[in-house]
Amino acid sequence: MDYEKIEQAVCLFLEGIGEDTAREGLKDTPVRIAKMCEELFGGYTQDAGEHLSRTFHTDTGDMVVEKDIQFYSVCEHHLLPFYGKVHIGYIPDGKVVGLSKLARTVEVYARRAQIQEQLTSQIADALMKHLAPKGVMVMIEAEHMCMTMRGVKKPGSKTATYAVRGEFERNATLQKMFMQMIKE
Repeated sequence: MDYEKIEQAVCLFLEGIGEDTAREGLKDTPVRIAKMCEELFGGYTQDAGEHLSRTFHTDTGDMVVEKDIQFYSVCEHHLLPFYGKVHIGYIPDGKVVGLSKLARTVEVYARRAQIQEQLTSQIADALMKHLAPKGVMVMIEAEHMCMTMRGVKKPGSKTATYAVRGEFERNATLQKMFMQMIKE
């Protein structure tokens, strides 16, 4: 991450909106924003495969569901936050992954400038690629600050996106079972 460029950009932005970058409350803001970017956009330097590479053998082929994984991301269109919950279901084909690794996979992709539709697909695709399960279903429910604090200004509205892969694509019963499990 290029901290110097971020700091310069923040100074230009502040000047552009009419602020005095030498003002006491703002003089350290460019440095704080650069440090914040390392955290908010740290997913660019991570690979979901690292988190999903350690698996455990299983004889079961029953659905595994991890629900209500909190996430925070930044809309690539307005650079405003969107946040919510990710629900993941997969059907193992001989191997499972530690449950915390599902949340870590969410973080890899959420910590990038992003759109929700793409985030949903990236998570599903990573699980299919690295776990080779029989199927995956991912659902994300999120609130977008670009809709709540600007534009149409509709706080509380949520966007839901789904990605289905493998057996979930072909089996509506599995999809219904997943949806029922995440609503409980």
